[in-house]
Amino acid sequence: MKHYEVVAAVVVDNGKILCARRGMTRYDYTSLKYEFPGGKIEPGETAREALCREMMEEMNYHIEAGRRLCVVNHTYPDFSITMQVFLCRPLSPSFTLKEHQGCCWLTVPELDTLDWAAADRSVVGVLKNENVLKNENGLSDC
Repeated sequence: MKHYEVVAAVVVDNGKILCARRGMTRYDYTSLKYEFPGGKIEPGETAREALCREMMEEMNYHIEAGRRLCVVNHTYPDFSITMQVFLCRPLSPSFTLKEHQGCCWLTVPELDTLDWAAADRSVVGVLKNENVLKNENGLSDC
């Protein structure tokens, strides 16, 4: 089974979190699901470098990456991932969706209203159980 090292951004702006909806994929269990944007870590990249690159490639979005929120290990039917998730904030006022079908900004209590990809559901659980939006010190520029 193929394994991927990936990163994801929990982008926080004015108390709301960016939730991105995937388009159709080759797997029904990831198609049209919500996720925290990000992507694969390329050889020779750090997780933060990969996150900044992916956000620019997928959304033309300049972010500031803070602390690592969690690491999620998840096995889907056809592949597995290790996903490093970082708290981030925007450095630019807007972005352009290139890979996603849509997006929305929600508060932590509202996150349960979306149909999340299975690995990202774990991140929603972490966000609900931690008071992560109160203290975002230690941010580093991407």
